[in-house]
Amino acid sequence: MNGVLYLVPNTLGNPDTSLTIPDAVPGIVKTLRIFIVENLRNARRYLKNLDPAIDIDRLTFHELNEHTSKEEIPGFLNEILNGSDGAVITEAGVPGVADPGALLVNLAHRRGIRVVPLTGPSSILLSLMASGLNGQNFRFHGYLPVKRPDRIRRIREIEKDMHRRGETQIFIEAPYRNDALLSDLLETCSQATLLCIAADITLDTEFISTRSISSWKKKKPALHKRPVIFLLGR
Repeated sequence: MNGVLYLVPNTLGNPDTSLTIPDAVPGIVKTLRIFIVENLRNARRYLKNLDPAIDIDRLTFHELNEHTSKEEIPGFLNEILNGSDGAVITEAGVPGVADPGALLVNLAHRRGIRVVPLTGPSSILLSLMASGLNGQNFRFHGYLPVKRPDRIRRIREIEKDMHRRGETQIFIEAPYRNDALLSDLLETCSQATLLCIAADITLDTEFISTRSISSWKKKKPALHKRPVIFLLGR
């Protein structure tokens, strides 16, 4: 029989796992030997944080990230197909959401492997919860275009959809480009459009605020190199 593929949540950067990781997770992790991870070094550190007594050297790790070739991915499931249980661990939050782990999960379903998601933090949902914007209808866009003309064009499209459908529009950016994206949002969007900025979620420096574009223009927060979720609404 096939083994089980667990989707193991990670913290959003706060080393205190009691804030975001349920008590059941470390117990399940202790039983596993195979881990498909986004970053090997960080995953090893996280597992040690979950269980200081864990023997890292007895574990098998496979890295799944933007540098992994598609040809490598099927091999990550071989031991699970032979009956061993394994896990996917993303860099932050829950695997499979804005995360390359979705490719492996899709393949696991096609191979008849049972996939079990474990409860954990999602910065996307936490920011939506705290935004005060429409939580009934929303859309996640991932990253916006890097080139500024394309990014501004996309912002206009997103804002138009927000007004037409009433959906909250959610997107992210590489931390070092946050300030540039914020400047483009303030320059492009209508004055009355609501923008929620959710930075450093679950950290001591957490900042979540929803204001109109006109209000944000009066005082912009410093977002450089901070993990941020941006939400547009009305």
